[in-house]
Amino acid sequence: MTDFLSLAEDIAREAGDMLLAKRPTMSREIETKSSPTDVVTALDKASEELIRERVLAARPGDRILGEEGGEEPGDSDVRWVVDPIDGTVNFLYGLPEWAVSIAVEVKGEVVAGVVNVPARGEVYTAALGRGAWLGDTRLHCNTGVPLDRALVATGFGYSATRRAVQGEVVAKVLTRVRDIRRGGSCAIDLCSLAAGRVDAYYERGINPWDYAAAGLVATEAGARLGGLHGRPVSPSFAVCAAPGLFEQLHDLLASLDPERDA
Repeated sequence: MTDFLSLAEDIAREAGDMLLAKRPTMSREIETKSSPTDVVTALDKASEELIRERVLAARPGDRILGEEGGEEPGDSDVRWVVDPIDGTVNFLYGLPEWAVSIAVEVKGEVVAGVVNVPARGEVYTAALGRGAWLGDTRLHCNTGVPLDRALVATGFGYSATRRAVQGEVVAKVLTRVRDIRRGGSCAIDLCSLAAGRVDAYYERGINPWDYAAAGLVATEAGARLGGLHGRPVSPSFAVCAAPGLFEQLHDLLASLDPERDA
């Protein structure tokens, strides 16, 4: 795991440095994906290409799942799960809440994760069973927070129909918690939870590359991460918080039927 983590961190830092250097001249080269609001920049693709090249140069038999390039086959039990820029809209607008996220799975289990937030100079790391870290500082999520005192992060999807439901849900959650935060990056939201900057997080529609690395950071910091009704975290739904608060937020969300899209 140490070797995996070291390699992932080196690559995430290199990709982040490249993105910082080139963003002012290339960030406007954009296309759209699932909807006009779901954007991808030339630098999303360049970042993923860099990450794939570095991984395969070091470990040519491994598999890679990337947001932009899909699954690259391999002959080992190791898979790298890559989000070249999580928070592309923030990146495009010059906001700091975007990250390079790299996770390493062995036989389907995430064993190492790195989330580099270049604009903030922050690198979050975690290895299975060895804790979560922001630089040299070990992370611990907030504990003992009741639902009505919880600062809750969330995000919204790209389709108008899904957003309409998410608007209904967040309006009802807002009256039951301290406040809501919407940063625009799942990976950073989960790392913020690990660092105690928010107390909880939920969202519908996130993908493995969004949460693989940051999910390990959060759970290694003491949080619980899962879906609704005992299911694992998935694109259908994600809830994350310290034990106790997790159950309270879960029950509130489950009562609102948040997995529907209309």
